[in-house]
Amino acid sequence: MAELVVALDVGSAAAAERLLDAIPAARWVKVGSVLMGREGPALLARLRSRGLSIFLDLKWHDIPNTVAGAVSAARDAGVSMATVHAIGGARMMAAAAAEAGDLALVGVTVLTSHDAQSYDRALGRTGTELDMEVVRLAREAIDAGLRGIVCSPRELAVVRDVIGPGKHLVVPGIRGPGDVVGDQVRTATPAEAVANGATHLVVGRPIIASSDPRRAFDEMRRQLER
Repeated sequence: MAELVVALDVGSAAAAERLLDAIPAARWVKVGSVLMGREGPALLARLRSRGLSIFLDLKWHDIPNTVAGAVSAARDAGVSMATVHAIGGARMMAAAAAEAGDLALVGVTVLTSHDAQSYDRALGRTGTELDMEVVRLAREAIDAGLRGIVCSPRELAVVRDVIGPGKHLVVPGIRGPGDVVGDQVRTATPAEAVANGATHLVVGRPIIASSDPRRAFDEMRRQLER
């Protein structure tokens, strides 16, 4: 069964721990740049002491040597999975993969906040087909030695055919039926994502913003099993 990854998109370690106390069945958590910037590596040790697998989502994009060093540090901190930007290029990704060891390094393709028009503006081009751009970046990531990729739910089916079996397909933008979409424009339900091959589903606001996080988490888990 696919893993449900709780995005700890909260403002402090204390808030993260309160959330986790409310959902004791959680096995995976995502730590992003805001919480990591506030709390630092000590937070990772606290999460590991709970027996949690950590997805460190800092989306590194820098020169190869710098990204390789960041991956090495994350590996030594006991992180289970981490992200680099596939648009950083083959040399950067290969250097990062060489330092990953047991850490599952995955490549971010196109952010779920983009549609075709905003992506075109960001890259100074026109006419981008987002699914083909995701496929192109996914191929580069796998060829460079990464263990999987991150993409929106909408590209899952085509990407699974490209990267083959046994690779991680990490999917943000997961929303339950009727949930508010927010700033992610390419979304899907848990059942839709799993049906199209997702291995790790990242869920933040539908759980964090709920008046009953445990109930929201359990409902997401039930949807994975349908």
